[in-house]
Amino acid sequence: MARKITLIPGDGIGPEVSTAARRCVDATGVKIDWEIAEAGADVIAKYGTPLPEATLESIRRNKVALKGPLTTPIGTGFRSVNVAIRKELDLYACLRPCKTYQGVRSRFESVDLVVVRENTEDLYAGIEFEEGKPETRKLIGEIEALSKKKINPDSGISIKPISISGTKRIIKYAFDYAVKHKRKKVTAVSKANIMKFTDGLFYAAAREVAREYEGRIEYEERLIDAICMQLVQNPGGFDVLALPNLYGDILSDLCAGLVGGLGVAPGANFGKEIAVFEAIHGSAPKYTGQNKVNPTAMILSAVLMLDHLGEKEASAKLEKAVAKVIAEKKSVTYDLKADRNDPTAVSTSQMADAVIAAL
Repeated sequence: MARKITLIPGDGIGPEVSTAARRCVDATGVKIDWEIAEAGADVIAKYGTPLPEATLESIRRNKVALKGPLTTPIGTGFRSVNVAIRKELDLYACLRPCKTYQGVRSRFESVDLVVVRENTEDLYAGIEFEEGKPETRKLIGEIEALSKKKINPDSGISIKPISISGTKRIIKYAFDYAVKHKRKKVTAVSKANIMKFTDGLFYAAAREVAREYEGRIEYEERLIDAICMQLVQNPGGFDVLALPNLYGDILSDLCAGLVGGLGVAPGANFGKEIAVFEAIHGSAPKYTGQNKVNPTAMILSAVLMLDHLGEKEASAKLEKAVAKVIAEKKSVTYDLKADRNDPTAVSTSQMADAVIAAL
């Protein structure tokens, strides 16, 4: 019986890379009934919003979605459509594997890291007060009275909530992932030497969870600035990284850079019952309709989806096919060629053809 899965093509280059990933998944033989749902800048005229309720309902109903890149339009009330989806569905864990593939230009070899980013708290909670507003001036006064510290009156204010419950569930997710995928170590990352009551709480809650896995998974802590240097020096020294929202966002891009860039970086977002799989890169509107962008990140996101569905053989087979095509350096898009102007570069759809042929 076919599984029903929500497919959000996205906008910009989204439909092109989403179609490539869908074709590759279908070619594995896994039976999927794709339910198409709409979101992004292109659907505002139709629905009056970039995130229709029907799309959220589709994801809630099917529990699994594959989502193409989305453009967040200015002036709609959404800071980010992607963030709105995560918040609406309480997709608290963002998973971003970063792995080197032979044939992708990188300064490093054999990198195999997994970034686990908390998705709902921290500075991305969206609790902000605009400079000059009456409520901001009032808040500044109250903070000064409570903290006995001076704040410049022309400041904007952002609130950074980090909770014990939010931290424990993201750290538990990181450890459970490590156990399931036979990883050896979880590294919690924060700036607890400076922000003792938020980042310090993150470490304290993480240590409580880590005790439950003693003897099975190693646990360590690193400060965010130090680990940025250490990752560039020796990425092989790390395994699973667990971070609050903002640090996780920044570090996942750094780790993607270690393995060749966002074009080969898949992503997934998990809640208690729902999972949404997506490439990390954006919608790149200037390339819309040109059928030239690299579909690897989107296809690898589909690899993660197949693994989540329990289709281990299909997941491994699809990843192996992607790796083979990239290593051969023949049927790849321009960005994966040694010379980006190489006339033998293939299109998005042609690279998907090559992956399918390699299955």
